[in-house]
Amino acid sequence: MIIKCSKCNKKIFKYIKIGKGRLLHCWKDRIVENSSKVDKKNIRCSCGNLIGIDEGNYIKLKKNSIIIIGLKT
Repeated sequence: MIIKCSKCNKKIFKYIKIGKGRLLHCWKDRIVENSSKVDKKNIRCSCGNLIGIDEGNYIKLKKNSIIIIGLKT
């Protein structure tokens, strides 16, 4: 699935989702392509929109900051 910024519609991640349910966080080992900017623990789009927070093994996504394209289960 492709994860885009809700503000500028630019692609941020290409992610492999496993299982059913909502996407609340992204495991770093399942991110295939990454075009985000890292500012300390904040993950941002190139437009400056806050996408999520780096929590070590995963990125906790911020609600309403992303658009999900692709398979949703």
